[in-house]
Amino acid sequence: MAKTTAKTKRAAPAAKRAKPAKASKEASGKITNLIQRVSQGKSKAQIAPFRAGDTVNVFVRVKEGEKERVQVYKGLVTKIQGAASSKSFTVRKISAGVGVERTFPFASPIIDRVELVSIGQVRRARLYYLRGLEGKAAKIESELAAPVSTKKPQADAAAKAESTKTEE
Repeated sequence: MAKTTAKTKRAAPAAKRAKPAKASKEASGKITNLIQRVSQGKSKAQIAPFRAGDTVNVFVRVKEGEKERVQVYKGLVTKIQGAASSKSFTVRKISAGVGVERTFPFASPIIDRVELVSIGQVRRARLYYLRGLEGKAAKIESELAAPVSTKKPQADAAAKAESTKTEE
């Protein structure tokens, strides 16, 4: 009788598969450049730095017929996701007693600007637990954000110097 061994037999190598034809280097280079240009395209919107838990005012451009106006969407940032040009954030607000969440891409042309209203003190990056809470339980401890100055730094320094002179 022949001895049987405990070694497992390896499967025979699969027949060589035909490789798909590669695109020419020139064509693939053009596609890569196009993707890079699109992903590097910056939004003209002024977006203040914020994190999950912060309360923000999102100024959204709304087009009604031929007219365009800016509408404020104020709410709590529940999450920030993605990277580079695909980065987006979700804002939750209570409207007529119903929770409404809206996701905005950072590079969206409908965003006019984003203002930071208050800085929330949270220990999580995703605040999904707020969906199940109501009333005071859904409140987040926060501090008012310092208003962002639109003046030039030189003008601030000159104004500060003037105020110290008047105090003396």
